[in-house]
Amino acid sequence: MRTELISIETDTIPLDGALHLPDGQPTVGAVLLFHGNTMNFYVGAPRFLPPALTAMGYACLAFNRRGHDILSIRDSRAAEGAAFQLTADGIEDNRIAAKWMADQGFPPPVIIGHSNGGMLAVPHVVAHPDTPALILLSAHGGGKEGLRRSSQAGLMAGDRLEELTAQARAMVAAGRGRELMLMPGWWYVITPESFLDRRSAMPDTLELAPSIACPILYIRGDQEDPETYPAEAFRDRAAGVCEVDIIPNCDHFYRGGQDAVIERVTAWLRKTLPRQG
Repeated sequence: MRTELISIETDTIPLDGALHLPDGQPTVGAVLLFHGNTMNFYVGAPRFLPPALTAMGYACLAFNRRGHDILSIRDSRAAEGAAFQLTADGIEDNRIAAKWMADQGFPPPVIIGHSNGGMLAVPHVVAHPDTPALILLSAHGGGKEGLRRSSQAGLMAGDRLEELTAQARAMVAAGRGRELMLMPGWWYVITPESFLDRRSAMPDTLELAPSIACPILYIRGDQEDPETYPAEAFRDRAAGVCEVDIIPNCDHFYRGGQDAVIERVTAWLRKTLPRQG
């Protein structure tokens, strides 16, 4: 494949990424890849899937949302990253990236989202009904209970959810909403306004499932919690045909299971979109 580094302007921080193109064969379709929480365009599925997808003729855009990594800097010492992320920004970033692809002349892309990127992929596809197919890789359920579920799993606030919620509300009320506060679990540091956003603003994937009519593949590792990553419940609610595939001996990051994910994604695309793949 051929890879071009790109940067897409927003009203604040640009979206950096990589456009991967088929080399030596026609481009027959497009894919837009949404990374997981505190991840970026060059790790995980946005890294290991494009070689296989471009071999099928797909142009692939993997990009950083403004909420990439945990903390980062760009061209100054001003901090950015997932510690500051807001749900509305993530949804807007995905819309901006899709528009950029359309402006380059690509057809409506297949959407592939991992984890938080999968959760954000659901409202994106609802807003883009011309999406030919949706692939959810361990997409979490989102919604108002999302922060509670992740904290009960030992992540985020852990067993201090109510304490840290009160702290975040007090800091926001004092005008300190963009200062950093520590959490006992991943992702360890966050701003109060981002913490409260995760309690109130995340889309609920199961509520949105009946609004999605395109074909869907929902992959989960067998080591992942079905309540947090509700593949079967999503399948039962989706308007379109949804196939669930559970990868054996596989965790949330597909360590040791990447080849199995690649095989299932590419086989499903060939079956579902034969004219493209």
